[in-house]
Formats: sequence, structure tokens, C-alpha cells
Amino acid sequence: MTIRKIRCFDDLHSIPDKGAPIVTLFSGGLDSSYLLSFLFEAGFTNVTALCVDLGEGVEAGTLETTAQRFGAELLIEDGRVEFADRYVKPALKAHAKYLDIFPVSSSLARPLIAQRAVSAALERDAVAVLHTANQSQNSLRRLNTAIAAELYSGLFGSPYEYSALSREDKARTLARYGLSYYTGRKLSGDANIWCREFESGPLDNPEDFKLPEDAFTWSRRRDGLAPRSISLGIEHGELVEIDGQAVAFADAIAQLNELVGSYGFGRFLGLEHLDEGEKVLEVREAPAAFILMQALRHLETATLSANSIILKQALERSWTLEAVEGRWKSDVKLAAEAGILSLTQRVTGSVRFDIDHQSCLPSSIRAEKPLYITDRDAWEIEKARERGTRSRADLLRNYSDVAPEFTDRLPVMESVA
Repeated sequence: MTIRKIRCFDDLHSIPDKGAPIVTLFSGGLDSSYLLSFLFEAGFTNVTALCVDLGEGVEAGTLETTAQRFGAELLIEDGRVEFADRYVKPALKAHAKYLDIFPVSSSLARPLIAQRAVSAALERDAVAVLHTANQSQNSLRRLNTAIAAELYSGLFGSPYEYSALSREDKARTLARYGLSYYTGRKLSGDANIWCREFESGPLDNPEDFKLPEDAFTWSRRRDGLAPRSISLGIEHGELVEIDGQAVAFADAIAQLNELVGSYGFGRFLGLEHLDEGEKVLEVREAPAAFILMQALRHLETATLSANSIILKQALERSWTLEAVEGRWKSDVKLAAEAGILSLTQRVTGSVRFDIDHQSCLPSSIRAEKPLYITDRDAWEIEKARERGTRSRADLLRNYSDVAPEFTDRLPVMESVA
């Protein structure tokens, strides 16, 4: 029987030509490294290990060592700017947070990774595109959906879908090849410029878990930092300045991850559902998302009517659900995005935050087209004068409704203010 999906390691043996090109996604983690070892032992001789750098900090030397050990060609592609501009920007405008718990992250990356993988496969006439997501990871269906959306005609999928191996077994296999640095890894993680997320190991049981401090990088608190302020300039819903200096979006994310994270802010934790409703615990750090989503919402409330914000929040939920489920080209997602874009066109201004080790709170919200009041006393006086001014006819009409027999006794006046 001809198969199109790779779902277990035995499926790889169905590829008759062991010299046929294969592209496999490769992060340098335990699962993707073990897959290289399996392909090597199975006799595949034309394997490309593709790493799409989305800004998480690729250790090229380690990747090269592992790829060479198993006779694979290492291909590192820079997707940092494209990821930030094409995927994170609209996610920020949509305030994309899973159930309003933590920022959506890997869901944003899957379409770009799939597109790069299929492109590499087509260039090499590859017969298969492989990844390493398993059944307890939502990336399994997201990557499969994204690869299928690229209309790739070869084999694709993850051998881990139906083949479950313990982390210890995979680490022991790699140690036999001299790759012992995988042995001590307990967490499974995924990272990009927007967010670092991790799961498994000490996070397996939501009823009893401990956050390992050494898992955090951006949000690891640095003692001795002085309090400071951060001003974020926004135009049409997009970040354009930090402290008055123009900055590219990808660079801004990196700066804010470092700056805000050094004060210990930007950690998230919550349960995420799998495709059949089960839940798994995930921990994330995203300091830039932490402060940018606040800044944008404050500026939206300063600029948009309450009804507009209520509508936008409904559109945000629809956008986020479609992104999480990998439906990037659905009518619902495209319609929600169009509405969000329309509403954010007038959201321009700046938000200043005061930050120290205890708090990160706004101290200035300045909109280009504000709906807010800047002097409440002056506003009260003006509104009292404006709304209190009435004509004699208005007063007569009002008094007539209440006590018509006394209308002839009204004094002559222009205002009751």
C-alpha cells in the first residue's frame, strides 16, 4: 500500500531508494538529533537537516557536529525578519494569547517553517519532508496542516506520531555516537524571537511541578538594576520607536526581551489542549510580548470607542483560534485580520512605562487622536455650562411635563448653570 504520511519509524522503511533526498527539520534538540541517527542507521545517504533560524539563537557549531556525525547536510536559513514582520506583527495587533493565558508562539512559526521546508525539498527533488512533533505536542497537527497547505506531493509527517520512545532511550543512542551532551536534557523546548516555551520532564504533572530557574534565559532577573522608564512609539498599531529611536520590529523584540526580561518580567504558565481535548502544561517567557501587548491595549483604549474595542476583542479571539489550529488561509482568519487592521489604523501615539524589580506600569499614555480627558476640572466646568444652557422654551416644556399650572410663574432666564 502506498503511503503519503510518515507516522512511525517503520514508515521510513517504505522508502525504497535509500539514496533519495530527504529533508528533515532540525533544531539540534534530542528528538531531531535522534531522527538523524535513525536515518543514518537505516542507510539513508542524502539527508538535509534544515534549521530555520527564527531568532532563538542557533548554535551552529553544535548543529554542524551532530549533522556531520550522521552524514547529513546542514542547512541553516535566516527567517528572523520575515517571521517578525509577517507573523508576529499581526499576532501583536490581534493580542494573540491562548485563552488569554500566554502569548501564541510556535503556532505563528509553523507556516513559515513549513514553507521553507517544502521549498528546500522542491529544490532537491526530495521524496520526503520530516519533522519530529509527537502526539502530546500541538505542533504535530500544525506542521502537518502547514506542509499540506504548501501542496507538497511527497511523503511528509513525523515518525514520532505513532512511535513513542523515552527520552532516556534516545539520549543513550546519541551517547553511543559520542554526543553525550543530550543526556542531561530534561525539558522539551521550542523558541523563536517572540517566545521561548518548554514542557515535559519536571513539568509533566500539573498537580506537582517545579519551574527550573535555569530553563529561563530572557526573564532571568538581574539584581542591582536601577529603576528606569521605557517609551514605546506606535504608529497604526505597529511599534516603530523605543525611547524615541526608530527601530526595526525584529530588533525591537530582541531589545525588549533583554531589557524587560532583565527585571524578571514576561513569564507565563498554563495548560494547553491537545487535538482530542487532553491538556498539557507549558511554561513560556516572552518579555517583549508582555510589555508590547499592554502598550498597544492602553493606546487602543485611548483612541477607540468602547464598542470598537469590544468588537476588536471578538475579532482577536477568532484570529487567535484560527492561528492556533493552523487555519492561516481560512475565510474567518482573513476576515478577522481585515477588521483588526482597519481598527488599528488610527491607533498612533506612545506609552511610557516605569519599570523596576517590583512593577512595570505605565506613567504616560499619549494618543495622536485621543478620546481621553486631560483636565477633568476644566472638562466638568465646560460640560456643565454646555449641557446646562437651555432656552426658555426648553424650560417651559420641561416644567409643563411636571406641573403645567405653574408655568406662568417661571422667571426669565437663559441658563440654570
